[in-house]
Parts: sequence; C-alpha cells; structure tokens
Amino acid sequence: MSTDADRVIAVLRTGHDELAAFVGKLSPDDLTKKSGADEWTIAQTLSHLGSGSEIQLAQLTAGRDGTPQPGPDFNPSVWARWDPKTPAEQAADVIEANGRLVEAYEALDEAQRATVLVDLGFLPAPVPVAVAGRMRLSEFAFHRWDVEAGLDADARLMAPALPLLVDQLPNMTAWLGRTEPLEGTSYDLAVVLTDLDRTLGLRLGERVELTDAPATPDGTLTLPAEAFLRLVYGRLKPGYNADGVAVTGPLSLDDLRRVFPGF
Repeated sequence: MSTDADRVIAVLRTGHDELAAFVGKLSPDDLTKKSGADEWTIAQTLSHLGSGSEIQLAQLTAGRDGTPQPGPDFNPSVWARWDPKTPAEQAADVIEANGRLVEAYEALDEAQRATVLVDLGFLPAPVPVAVAGRMRLSEFAFHRWDVEAGLDADARLMAPALPLLVDQLPNMTAWLGRTEPLEGTSYDLAVVLTDLDRTLGLRLGERVELTDAPATPDGTLTLPAEAFLRLVYGRLKPGYNADGVAVTGPLSLDDLRRVFPGF
C-alpha cells in the first residue's frame, strides 16, 4: 500500500525530472530574465532551489543516521557558495543538487519512511519524512512555477502536486495571510474548488484560517485548486493567467491578493 511518504517522494521525482528537462532548454538570456518571484531572476530562483536542496539533504541525512544536525553556520555557508555562481552554474548545479536530495528520499526503505524524523530547523520539533518531503515539495513547486512563469504567463503549478499541497493549506494560511488589509473587518468566505468538487471555508479576521464551508458565507470564491494555491502563496498576480476565477461578495480578487502577498 502506498503511504503518504511514498506519494510525496514520487511527486518529488516527477517534479525533478520535469525541471531538469525544462532547464536544459533555457538559453543564457533566459536565465537573466525576471522570474515569477518579484526580486529574483530565473537563475537566482534556481540557485535558491539548489541551496535549499543541499540544506534539506543535510537535515534528512542527520535524521536518517541519528547524527547531529548541521550547526548555525551551515545554512549561511551554503548560500555563500551558491550566490556568487554564474547564472549558467546555478542552472546546471541545481539539477545535480536537487537530484541528490530526491535520490536520498527514494533510498529510504519502508521502515525509514515511517520512522525517521527530520529537524527542519524552523519548526518546534522534528517531523516525519512525509511532512519534511511535503514541505520541500511546496517550496519546489512554487519556485518551479516562478522559473516557468518568468517565460510564460500561462504557467501552471505541477498537476501531480496539487492534492498534496491542498491538504497542507490549513497549516500555511495563517503564516501566509495578512490581516492588516482587512482593517479590522471579518469575513467568512466559501471557497469552491471546481476541479476537486470540494468546498472550503476561508475565515478572515484576527487571523487567516481555513475552516469547514460556512453555512452562510459573506462571499464566495470559485476557482480551480491550482489557482487557489497560487492565490494563497501570492502567485495569482495580475499578468499571470488563471482559468475560471470568480469572486462574489464584499471582497474583490485584488483584496484577496493583498491578504496573501506571497514571499
């Protein structure tokens, strides 16, 4: 029987292979273009994915082997090696670095996938392989979109990741959402995910959170899961296309964009 960890690792592999094929077709000029991440070029976004691969590989290895986690100087030392690379080096090296991380996940046997705990450094306690892999998948999927969106306004998040990322949203909305644009007003919205035949609740008040669908919503946001994920992560921006997005009620799509400014 396929476990949550198995499913996450399989999607990480698919994403890696697709990214490798995409990056292999990029020209030197492509690498210097602005990505979907506002402050980074395509090459800089790939560099971020590459350094993140190295960092999580070290964390996964420590959890697997029961050895100490890297010290506080480790992450800055990784960034210091990646930042000065040329765009061509960043593009080539991310494929090697991310490939090593995916291979390390794939090499975990059934027992390790069920029992290994990974200290990601920013959570209160170490997490299971499935959770660590899902966190990596989230970072990978959205920054891969950043890379592709720099060249194509019709870019979409990788389809195999969507159900896994939607399941993770309750843990992310409070962190990604901002209440300041609401100016003290609260709203309960229904969120209809048209492709998943699923309705959620989005509560905007003292905090931003996903809930069960409200019985009497103040408004309704209707859209595919891919577009909702990009909204929450600040990537449903003007100029980047999405299908079938409709908003009714007191808030506009631009209001919701301000609640979810992204990173």
